[in-house]
Amino acid sequence: MITVWAWALAILVLLGVSAIFSAAETALTRASRGRMHQLEREGDPGATRVNRLLANQERMIGTILIAYNALNILSSVLATLIITRLIPGARGVAVATAVMTVLVVVYVEVLPKTLAILRADDVARSLSGPILGVVRVLGPVTEGVQIVVRATLRLFGVNLAPGTDLLAAREEIRGAVNLHHSEGAFESRERRMLGGVLDLSDMTVSEIMVHRKSISMIDADLPPRDLVAKALEAEHSRLPLYRGEAENIVGVLHAKDLLRALADAGGAVERIDISAIVRPPWFIPETTNLKDQLNAFLKRRTHFALVVDEYGALEGLVALEDILEEIVGEIDDEYDEAVQGVRRQADGSVHVDGDVTIRDLNRAMDWDLPDENAVTVAGLVIHEARAIPEPGQRFLFHGHRFQVLRRQRNQITALRISQAIEGSKVG
Repeated sequence: MITVWAWALAILVLLGVSAIFSAAETALTRASRGRMHQLEREGDPGATRVNRLLANQERMIGTILIAYNALNILSSVLATLIITRLIPGARGVAVATAVMTVLVVVYVEVLPKTLAILRADDVARSLSGPILGVVRVLGPVTEGVQIVVRATLRLFGVNLAPGTDLLAAREEIRGAVNLHHSEGAFESRERRMLGGVLDLSDMTVSEIMVHRKSISMIDADLPPRDLVAKALEAEHSRLPLYRGEAENIVGVLHAKDLLRALADAGGAVERIDISAIVRPPWFIPETTNLKDQLNAFLKRRTHFALVVDEYGALEGLVALEDILEEIVGEIDDEYDEAVQGVRRQADGSVHVDGDVTIRDLNRAMDWDLPDENAVTVAGLVIHEARAIPEPGQRFLFHGHRFQVLRRQRNQITALRISQAIEGSKVG
């Protein structure tokens, strides 16, 4: 009888250790990475261990699963041996299975995981020490298992590169933001701002640039008086200067430099040497993503760049303000319209210029039109219609009715957009 109680105690100890691994797995995968990094900077040793474990999450989870399953299997085998001695035959096996199922489900799975979910950060920091020790001991075994797993997945056409992050940090943050917005913790504007930060790496300057047709430029060969007059008429403080052809940009004129030169010349416009105050143009490829370009703006301490395609031809320009607007929305000044190119109508519809970007329209109207296949509203209509529509044509997609109002050559210049009415048809 003493032997039976000793084995029963051993089984309970195994299940208890298994419950610790179960809680550790849940807590470590649900712990707030942002809070762990903050606590580590404040000198918290538990948070430091958690971050070390999360740095190689695949190895950590593999080790925990190996230990967890080994303990559960061993405890089940011992329970079966003991109970079949007391209750011989298939009946004993059935009793052992029922008992271990209840113990594992309730006390090894549900109970510890529930605690870990409720207090993920605290549980993760508390268990990080023992788990880190186990990871060190079973590390070679885990790596061997990972090799076998990758080889097996490769047979099914799934290539899992070493070091693959099992949880995409940006998508995890985006999901949390959307969840809190649905619960009312974030307003729509805050959700768009946080989403804009996450989208910077996925967007290129070609998606937000001012197209070359809309750039305000000045002929560098104009007499100083005419050049200054045109600079004063312009709505922007930085103006590209061209010579000969409009795409032959030779420099950028800054309004502040021009005013300083006027002051130095005592107001005598003819005495200004334009070539001496023009700044060299900065050309960037159209494939540059917004995150890299934002960093480049900050590093160079400049706010203005010209965008060129792979052949070096001018495509447009991008400013620091354009990137910031992708995060915070439109930054209006006394020269800007509230929402440029978007005009609300009395009947609830909206008149939109064709070159308005989908992102700007979504921000202005709180819509959710897709921008994966097109940058502008006109581009979206052409993509969905698979043709260049004629004025008057109507289309119904993504929950909205689009009517082409004006078209200039092959370019849609104006549209009317309204909410789709259930049961309506494309005209």
